[in-house]
Amino acid sequence: MKTILAAYSGVLKGTGSSILSALQDLPVAIWPCRSKMEKHLQVLSVLQWVISFLAMGAACTLLLIYMFCTDCWLIAAIYTAWLIVDWNTPKQGGRRSSWVRSWTMWTYFRDYFPIRLIKTHNLLPSRNYIFGYHPHGVLCFGAFCNFGTEATGFSKKFPGIKPSLATLAGNFRMPVLRDYLMSGGICPVNRNSIDYLLSRNGTGNAVVIVIGGAAESLHCAPGMNTVTLKRRKGFVRLALQKGSDLVPVYSFGENDAYKQVIFEEGTWWRFLQKRLQKMLGFAPCLFHGCGLFFGNSWGIVPFCNPITTIVGEPITVPKIENPTEEMVDLYHVMYIKSLQCLFDKYKTRFGLKESDVLYIQ
Repeated sequence: MKTILAAYSGVLKGTGSSILSALQDLPVAIWPCRSKMEKHLQVLSVLQWVISFLAMGAACTLLLIYMFCTDCWLIAAIYTAWLIVDWNTPKQGGRRSSWVRSWTMWTYFRDYFPIRLIKTHNLLPSRNYIFGYHPHGVLCFGAFCNFGTEATGFSKKFPGIKPSLATLAGNFRMPVLRDYLMSGGICPVNRNSIDYLLSRNGTGNAVVIVIGGAAESLHCAPGMNTVTLKRRKGFVRLALQKGSDLVPVYSFGENDAYKQVIFEEGTWWRFLQKRLQKMLGFAPCLFHGCGLFFGNSWGIVPFCNPITTIVGEPITVPKIENPTEEMVDLYHVMYIKSLQCLFDKYKTRFGLKESDVLYIQ
């Protein structure tokens, strides 16, 4: 009772220090367990990203259309006009916000799994880079946390390097979602956008491309180490044309975030997935995580398994405006070998066995 009166006295006196000291003296039982509160904040931070990525674009598009049928039509018209004027901004470097990238929310996002970023070699700010990120997983949690935020300290580990995570261009046609993504330094994965970053934006740029894309997401499941890379050579050709160094990146644990139903090749469901992938640009995966309130229930909250992202050694690439197929194949083979070496070197440190192999398809 005395401590409560002391807190009340602090309020009357109007001194912040008195309030803080009085509240700190209150019995611990009055306050929720700190660790539980932090866990709830971690879950909420991850959940907001999942919902934003899956539903924000569609929800905001429908809301904008609805507003045209209400008294708020003028607001909708002004926003639509601005959207048209601002349409090409994502292709021209976007609108990165250091403030958004440094939100405290992203540290809770990082700690939920947790996610770690490991640097193996220095990167020169006088060069540009293409990071090849593997594997895709279902929602690329490691890629977003490491390269779309500052939660794992990318700028401190790689001073002078500015990362730009590339994602589906269709996301930047969605109102509000496009601005949310651009604020994290995320850009469309198309030729115009990447060309701008690697040739008209100076040096010290690192475009992060999830090489396997939607096709790879159909194969991800806990314990699987499979990447789609054998026929993916466009990023190598682009690196040669721009003279940008190639950097292999592998995230251990990315595939463990969700459990997915993987349909066998030749089945009707697999055919439907691939058909929708070609039409929509992304693969409609059938996956589940854990529930919001009960860990043993099904839901869209990912499992809190560690994700460790290793940034490998850069492969120096010469600038060749019109590289031959032989030259592209040469650097593609070099990249695959570098990725395999990176996987083999670190696999036993992050839960895998010495006998585990990286399958490249």
